[in-house]
Amino acid sequence: MSSLTYDLTLAGLSVGSAAALTGVGLVVTYRATGVLNFAHGAIAMVCAYVLRQCVVEWGWPLWAGAVVTLLLLAPALGVVLERFVFRPLSVLGGDPAQTLVASIGVFVLLVGGAALLWGQGARDDAPELVSADPWGQLAVVVVLAAGVGAVIRWTRFGRELRAVVDDRGLAVLGGIDADRVAAAGWAFGAFTAGLTGVLLAPFVRLDPYGLPLLVMEVVAVAVAARMRSLPVAVVVALGIGVAQSQLTRLHPSGRVEPLLQAVGANLFVVALLVACLALPRIGTRDALPRTATARVPTPQGAWIVAVILFLIPLGFAGSDLHTSVQVPALGVVLLSLVVVTGRGGQISLGQAAYAGLGALFTALLAAGRFPGLPRLPELAALALAVVLVAPLGLLTGWPAITRRGLALALATFAVGVGVSRFVFAQPYATSGLSLDRPAGFEGDRAYYVLELALLTLALLTTHALRRGRTGRALAAMRDHESGASAAGVRVPSLKLLAFVAGAALAALGGGMLGMGLRAFDPTAYDPVRGLLWFAAVVVLGADSTLGALTAAALLVGLDAGARGGVAAALVGVLAVLVGRFPGGPYEAVRRLRPRREARLTATGLQARRGLRRALRTATPPTAASGAEARHSQEPSTALPAAAPANTPTAGPYTARPGTPRRSDPDGAGQDPPRQSRPPAPLAADGAPPPPGPPAAGRAVLTTHNLQARYDGFTALDGVDLTVPPGRITAIIGPNGAGKTTLFHCLAGTVRPSHGQVRHGNRDITRLPAHARTRLGIARTFQQLAVFPTLTVAENVRVGAEQGRTSDPAAVDRALRLFALDGPLRDAPAADLPTGTLRRVELARALAGTPTVLLLDEPAAGLDTAEVTALARVLRALAADGTALLVVEHDLDLVADLADVVHVMTAGRIIASGPPAHVLDTLDARETAV
Repeated sequence: MSSLTYDLTLAGLSVGSAAALTGVGLVVTYRATGVLNFAHGAIAMVCAYVLRQCVVEWGWPLWAGAVVTLLLLAPALGVVLERFVFRPLSVLGGDPAQTLVASIGVFVLLVGGAALLWGQGARDDAPELVSADPWGQLAVVVVLAAGVGAVIRWTRFGRELRAVVDDRGLAVLGGIDADRVAAAGWAFGAFTAGLTGVLLAPFVRLDPYGLPLLVMEVVAVAVAARMRSLPVAVVVALGIGVAQSQLTRLHPSGRVEPLLQAVGANLFVVALLVACLALPRIGTRDALPRTATARVPTPQGAWIVAVILFLIPLGFAGSDLHTSVQVPALGVVLLSLVVVTGRGGQISLGQAAYAGLGALFTALLAAGRFPGLPRLPELAALALAVVLVAPLGLLTGWPAITRRGLALALATFAVGVGVSRFVFAQPYATSGLSLDRPAGFEGDRAYYVLELALLTLALLTTHALRRGRTGRALAAMRDHESGASAAGVRVPSLKLLAFVAGAALAALGGGMLGMGLRAFDPTAYDPVRGLLWFAAVVVLGADSTLGALTAAALLVGLDAGARGGVAAALVGVLAVLVGRFPGGPYEAVRRLRPRREARLTATGLQARRGLRRALRTATPPTAASGAEARHSQEPSTALPAAAPANTPTAGPYTARPGTPRRSDPDGAGQDPPRQSRPPAPLAADGAPPPPGPPAAGRAVLTTHNLQARYDGFTALDGVDLTVPPGRITAIIGPNGAGKTTLFHCLAGTVRPSHGQVRHGNRDITRLPAHARTRLGIARTFQQLAVFPTLTVAENVRVGAEQGRTSDPAAVDRALRLFALDGPLRDAPAADLPTGTLRRVELARALAGTPTVLLLDEPAAGLDTAEVTALARVLRALAADGTALLVVEHDLDLVADLADVVHVMTAGRIIASGPPAHVLDTLDARETAV
């Protein structure tokens, strides 16, 4: 091996060892807590600064500073974060959306705090804990990885750690101290972060922004290890480090030389892009906090105050006016996050990249340096830059089609880092660029007027995307993506629209910001700024345009009027608290405001006294009827997490309250045979009896040899099913029999591994859910799928607009059919009880006039009167020719409704026939057992 190759390999091992430490810390923290710690790099930076403070500023011995920093401060910081930030979130349910925003908040808080304490300048005198010889660093990494792997694999603590990650609640019931396990995981993760920062600081620029971003770039190591395998993380880190070092030997020539050199110097960024966009995903749950309350309206007069505040800078002069020029431009950038994040429900950590591209393209076009285009006036250059950047929103929009949660966060973050490293940081693209203001708007005051006009245009665009059909579809996708797809919303296209519109607005704001500063400054659009902007918008109300403008004013005003870092520290504190108040400060104020006690008027008091006298003389109700009355009249103010009627009381099936079981030995309570539909003999081969003639113009929904598997488990095993029009088909079976999976395959939310789903003569096996809805196949969900930020009428209108009907009266008919008209139609869905929400979901499904209706436990959460009304509606739909497929645990409802009943067990249909024969056979089997 040549001397140069050996030296480069040693250098690569040094870099790879630091990256491996980051990977080990991220993996351990994730495995112990389920949190991808975005603040890992910020913790590394703080520890590096503290060690420098102890050794350089205070003159401590190196060993003493290292002990205090690595063995005391770093673990204590991890324990504090677990105790006061992430443990409350885990108690509240451990929503990855909230933990993600909280970890970004910790990142922003630590960066802002470091900027306040140590300033924003770079330091090059960080003490060297380990010599430049990589063997010491490599030994530290190997020993740590081997020790942690052994603890996780072979010790009691390791078993407890795996149990807590798999199911924290179940682990606690098993006697495991989940808080202790999580605290240990956070302490070790913070220790590895501190060790990474201390090892890297002597060889890179030590500043509050650069080092955290450098550490976060190597998150690709943990993603490549699928957040689980420590050996894979170490090997990948060392391999990338050595490869990046060896690439420095290449000296290409020609036009590709700058790009190849950039790739060679940023191989970890390339790995981040590949890992986040191509490798198996992590974290598939929703990305943003979902509130169970209706959207908090903007306080009255707030917009008047905002307009006045934005007009006040016209009276400023000098540096005050020059600073104020940045506020409208940043406001436009933050409005892009309102569109993507607040309205579309998609996380986007790369908006700073689009803002920077807008500024860069504007400068290149105005300077005549854009390839193939002449020099343009500044306003024309800004407009064309917006047009050029908008399609680039597909860079983050396309991954959003198949990604949610942490996977989407990492993908958008990777795009932002890639643009920063391969475009903004390259001299061939940005050297010597200056940017003038448009002719006639050179002065600060005139330019501020132009900015207000462009800000008004951006506000109108944002308002248009929040109203009408598109606005309702976006809100539906944000509130419940699966429910929106089932209602016919083209979710993939809508995601692309949100990201493209967001990229266009960000480019407009970035170009305005560049012209306001009269230069293209790459540091104004680095990924750390993107994290800060995202956190600011989320904590001040992601769906609030006024919140975005407030965030812009705070970010500019606080840092301009005080030492840099104040705004970041404030936003960080608010982001850490976002788990408590996911609806923003308006919701926090509403919760903290003391409630006035309701008092009756004189007429109300007289009516109450009369009612009490009447109740004292009335006959006491029976226990069963009283319970039912309380259930039907008890108000509810929160959207339930799940319907309460799914728990069986005897065997796998349940009956309605007060109704005797069909299997009573004396036959009491057994329903008489339905005379309108005489029973037919049970088919010996398990196949259903031949259906009657199909209704005219209605297609039959069928499956053939349908199979579905999840991680080696067979959920469906050769299911053949026919759902004929004009009849009610029911499926019963124990939990885990495959009923819901069959529904998902029929509705298009799950693609079967084998077999066919046909609608009439058309094979629809590969059609997505929204396309099947437009064919006339509608469904409801076992757990409620409503859109809480929309009103009842808007929920139903989404089904009508996105379905297969163009009848404007369809919404009113559906509302009347389920008694949702009158004052109830304008009530927010978030404030309604379970039974009403179930009717809202059914009305939305019917508003699109489906020919096939799939109902997954439609009676869950309904009282007896509501179930009776539901049965009448379903019979009327079947009589009108609609094909109905019902999965239901309520056997009395099944017996009352169904024409054909299929029994499923272990993914197969084991019996089919008329309800009387099938249910009597099941009762006989249960009695025999």
